[in-house]
Amino acid sequence: TTTGMRHPFLGKYKVGFNNDGKIQALEIDLYSNAGNSMDLSVSVMERALFHVDNCYKIPNVKAVGYCCKTNITSNTAFRGFGGPQSMVICETWMERISYILKKDIHDIRRLNFYKEGEPTHYKQIPSDNHIERLYEQILTSSEYFKRVDEVNQFNSENRWKKRGIALIPTKFGMSFTVKFLNQAGALVHVYTDGSVLVTHGGTEMGQGLHTKMIQVAARALDIPVEKVHISETSTDKVPNTSPTAASVQSDLNGMAVKNACDKIVERLAPFKEKYPEYTWEKLVSAAYLERVDLSAHGFYATPNVGYNFVNASGSPFNYFVWGAACSEVEIDVLTGDYYVRRTDIVMDLGESLNPTIDIGQIEGAFVQGLGWSTLEEIVWFDNGFQFTKGPGTYKIPSFNDVPVDFRVSLFEGSSNKKAIYSSKGVGEPPFFLGSTVLFAIKNACQAARLDAGLPDEYFTLRAPATAERIRLACVDNFTSQFEKKQ
Repeated sequence: TTTGMRHPFLGKYKVGFNNDGKIQALEIDLYSNAGNSMDLSVSVMERALFHVDNCYKIPNVKAVGYCCKTNITSNTAFRGFGGPQSMVICETWMERISYILKKDIHDIRRLNFYKEGEPTHYKQIPSDNHIERLYEQILTSSEYFKRVDEVNQFNSENRWKKRGIALIPTKFGMSFTVKFLNQAGALVHVYTDGSVLVTHGGTEMGQGLHTKMIQVAARALDIPVEKVHISETSTDKVPNTSPTAASVQSDLNGMAVKNACDKIVERLAPFKEKYPEYTWEKLVSAAYLERVDLSAHGFYATPNVGYNFVNASGSPFNYFVWGAACSEVEIDVLTGDYYVRRTDIVMDLGESLNPTIDIGQIEGAFVQGLGWSTLEEIVWFDNGFQFTKGPGTYKIPSFNDVPVDFRVSLFEGSSNKKAIYSSKGVGEPPFFLGSTVLFAIKNACQAARLDAGLPDEYFTLRAPATAERIRLACVDNFTSQFEKKQ
């Protein structure tokens, strides 16, 4: 009860669109539950406002954010930093447009996807926009339309078990939205035996950052990775470090490491020219004997980032990560239980520094997003008591919640010139794709509602889609006893 959680959001919106589904205008008010202090609530809200469009070009946007002070523990930042909450609201009103027009939501998405060169509502042109090709790729690789038919067939044959399927795209801006945080330093030492010691400003927390920095140094120095070693992050080596956050630590620290390595390569260049047959170890030894400095400090500051909210100018992000996921679920209509039968994900990560690490990050982010959108409900009593404060009442994803069939692939043919070795960051962008499970559950609930005699029309299923909410959404004589009296 002393540690804040992710901000709950409420979105109130008006959307204008043509009969063909082309979106013309969006007016949206976002309310976040900040808790009893400001903490990072304003920065979280800023990112939420930047992501109200998800992947769609909206010519006219009015977006206003309100951080609400309440009498609960102060809420704080978590993976996604306001972006997922905002994009869930976006995909909700996209779904409503589909119901109102009775048009395929995929046709509506295709019609509204950002085209190359089109600016966002904050006037930045998304870079390396591959969303249309990526979207078609996952429609094909996930066998989406074939599986929709299979889901419909299953639902027609089963009353108390229902399946649902959903496919959703994402666009995530990469950079700290606070300009001064977009900087990093590094220190590289080369020893006379040819070994290399790298210290950078990022914190390794299991995400593979150290491994990537070893790869960057080895590539820059053109030596085997076995020669490179990491010294744990310490401010007596690299001072004034930015938080290890915003999914850009490989970008920032990688560039700083490369900058330091490039200085050493430049100092060794005369020896390499004079002794082309020398091994790395001999080159280093020769330079040492000539009193050449084999230590270098590197620094990097992301260029051309920074947004001014007063005059709505500048670019808040260095580049964007694009992706899409398709999830299929099966629910138990009588209990609200569910499991994920299959998930397909395609992410555009440029030229990945380490595909194995990146795919692992995608899988982890997705499962975290699944927990956020379906399991992790925070319950406060009216007297201020937090009911969900332990594993008995607050549920996080377990092995049983991981998709039975989990397929993750990296989008090919993409190169990002704005980050280290044309790669892209990976930590936060896939998190939102966990909401495909939420929308797939909603699709399954709709099938149950049709069997119960309800009309085929839009209904609200609030996140997280807990077992209770799933059960109540599958309307029947039992749930009607618990309907709120008007």
